[in-house]
Amino acid sequence: MARDILHIDMDAFYAAIEQRDNPQWRGKPLVVGARPEQRGVVSTCSYEARTYGIHSAMSSVEAGRRCPHAIFVPPDMSRYAAVSQHIFTIFEQFTPLVEPLSIDEAFLDITGSHALFGDNQTMALKIQAAISNETGGLTASIGIANNKFLAKLASDMKKPNGITIVPYDHNAIIQFLAPLPIGRIWGIGTVTRTHLERYGYKTIADIQRSSVAALRPLVGEANAWRIYSLAHGEDEREVITDTSEKSLSREHTFDTDCADPKHLRAMLYALTEDVGRRLRASKRYATTARIKLRWSDFKTITRQISFDQAVSDDFTLREAAALLFDNEQLIKPVRLIGFGVSGLTTTRITQQLLFDNNSDTLKKRETLSETVDALRQRFGSSLIQHPGTIPIDD
Repeated sequence: MARDILHIDMDAFYAAIEQRDNPQWRGKPLVVGARPEQRGVVSTCSYEARTYGIHSAMSSVEAGRRCPHAIFVPPDMSRYAAVSQHIFTIFEQFTPLVEPLSIDEAFLDITGSHALFGDNQTMALKIQAAISNETGGLTASIGIANNKFLAKLASDMKKPNGITIVPYDHNAIIQFLAPLPIGRIWGIGTVTRTHLERYGYKTIADIQRSSVAALRPLVGEANAWRIYSLAHGEDEREVITDTSEKSLSREHTFDTDCADPKHLRAMLYALTEDVGRRLRASKRYATTARIKLRWSDFKTITRQISFDQAVSDDFTLREAAALLFDNEQLIKPVRLIGFGVSGLTTTRITQQLLFDNNSDTLKKRETLSETVDALRQRFGSSLIQHPGTIPIDD
């Protein structure tokens, strides 16, 4: 049966929240990140700032040079995470099949939702309207296709606040993909792209005209099949929800590779808080925490640590994330960062904790975390922020 997949990507998410909450900044070039006089990078920027060539992971010095009158504000990851939580509850009003990709994007499988909400275009418009109405005007761009790869490509076609539908006809899909650069194929990073370009592969059409046999000596057996299949619009991956999983995780892919430890840590903490919230919402505990780092060359590492006692509170999860992150040398710029928990259980056996917390302390941490969840849900995240989520200058 044909599937109907949406990829929803919030537009300039952090900057849009800042402009929403600070009306005096609307319509002006705004940069979320370190100030030019500080050592740091741009986290994201408003569309007004992008007209000056500013983009994510650019040095703040360069951003200030390109637009001296830009407004620079530090990231408020706790506030952004709370808005993200609200947006994901909107997604779940339309389908239970929601797969988070990062704090501001997700896949939705709406195949079974048409009887309630209409066709693909109608549903996309309803989701955009719900987001705007319930978040004070934030916008999202949506790609619609019969698989995840095509939907993600499409969501980037008409930013901001656009809807792009990829035709389901195979020949139309081939034509849609053909002119795109090969770097748009999932898994082709800078190194692989440069390597393939040396052999004449510049656009997806070049791969479509090739074969697995020709690609195999260049990228290996598994990658050859994957690249060739994606170039023809074939992607069998399903939308994976948390409810059927034995683990919970959240990842963020940077638009441009990031080498700023403060920004990486701030993002990691935001991801940790989101995983903790979802863990508590599902009334489960975790026995293992892990971080994931993908370098600029696409090499990926994971590091994990186990708890002697299953936990669900933000404090212990953040301690674990910090320990794993601090023990890892940042040898290259980071393309993706993630945090996850596994060994999920609905019960907890009382033992000594990894971080020398006794049971009373653990219970207090859990109660406080649940209280924070409730307060943020009711009053917004700016009411309470965990230390360290916002990068602090030296």
